[in-house]
Amino acid sequence: MSAGKQIRLNAFNMNCVGHINHGLWTHPRDRSADYNTLDYWIEQAKLLERGLFDGLFIADIIGVYDIYGGGIDVTAREAVQLPVNEPTLLVPAMAAATQHLGFGVTVNVHNEAPYTFARRLSTLDHLTRGRIGWNIVTGYLDSAHRGQSGGSLPAHDRRYDYAEEYLDVLYKLWEGSWDDGAVQRDRAARAFADPSRIRPVSHRGEFFEVEAYHLSEPSIQRTPVLYQAGASGRGRAFAGRHAECVFIAARDRAAAREASRAIRAEAVKAGRAPDDVKIFVGVAVIPGRSRAEAEEKRAEYLRHASPEAGLAHFSASTGIDFARFGLDEPIPYGQSNAIQSATAAAARRHLTKRDLLGELALGGRYSVLAGDAVAIADELEAWIEEGEIDGFNLSRIVVPESFADFIDIVIPELQDRGIYKTAYADGSLRAKLFGQGDRLPSRHAAHAVRAGSSPLARVV
Repeated sequence: MSAGKQIRLNAFNMNCVGHINHGLWTHPRDRSADYNTLDYWIEQAKLLERGLFDGLFIADIIGVYDIYGGGIDVTAREAVQLPVNEPTLLVPAMAAATQHLGFGVTVNVHNEAPYTFARRLSTLDHLTRGRIGWNIVTGYLDSAHRGQSGGSLPAHDRRYDYAEEYLDVLYKLWEGSWDDGAVQRDRAARAFADPSRIRPVSHRGEFFEVEAYHLSEPSIQRTPVLYQAGASGRGRAFAGRHAECVFIAARDRAAAREASRAIRAEAVKAGRAPDDVKIFVGVAVIPGRSRAEAEEKRAEYLRHASPEAGLAHFSASTGIDFARFGLDEPIPYGQSNAIQSATAAAARRHLTKRDLLGELALGGRYSVLAGDAVAIADELEAWIEEGEIDGFNLSRIVVPESFADFIDIVIPELQDRGIYKTAYADGSLRAKLFGQGDRLPSRHAAHAVRAGSSPLARVV
């Protein structure tokens, strides 16, 4: 690894029972069925802060996985992200129990109008003292649109057109409506805020017409840390303009390196620096005090995992009903309106149903690292160096065991190598991640509407 570079680490979870590694809810030590209790989340947040994790990234989905077998039979029986609860409501309780842990919440741009969403995220940034991030998603389930509006899922690139304009409205609200000095809290003068330093934003576009003041006073970060996971060509261009942290799913280091270089090149095209983007790969880790202990644990986990549940998840990701195919029958992947990168990756390798079930043996699609502390640390270092990435989204296999084992077994080895922090830095989530202050840098697209820097906040 480059001198001085340290691994960034997010815990990857979701407000549901089955997230990535499906079927493990049946494991006797797994507590994921307690997802609908505050104790579950508060204890997890405290655990992750003990491990000095940068953040807890909370995935989310609107809609249900109803492609596999033409219904929700496997989805419901194996709790494949169903039931699933709302993610942002968890954050205040966890923030109150911690001091440094960041929180990345996933919210689909089609869920609500940018006017009210801007207030929700500003509120969370206030309540967490600047520890909130937002994972921007455009959605890929037709079931979500049937449930919300009775309509059908827009075309893939059209969803990104909508998201681009959604972000433009949000930037005007978060960055352009209130000056930093607008809030005075002057009791003697009876002036809580100076109205001359609060301006309405105006936006008239294809999807939105907004004439409004932002409802919240400026928070520590103003704009939350921006996460994104699109890996298609259109998704990478979007990430290049907006994202600060990008999540990729890579089977090997070469694939990670290719994706990382493409994303950073898009950032440069957008006038940003390559290091303005932190890139994370999803992994599942099974640590042991010895190699034998790790392999024994892996075998135990495999006995509880559900490859078919993983396939039901992948069916939704690609829009293909794999239940219709025989184990070795060729699959016509074609063009997808779901997650294009997932479909394209499977098509390039001509994966059959048998292949997919083998890769989903642990119920999920992420690379699995099993071994003692030295072996896992070696692998993580190699991914960082050869994959040209910055860190990892650590998925849970058994909760809280997966996170606790990583903290107790792997992190001390990473610290001994000088590639993982031994204490949190001060400041907001953005300041901790980038070391350059609480706010977005001037080269980001949001700067054009920053309060006091441009008249664009008030024009169409």
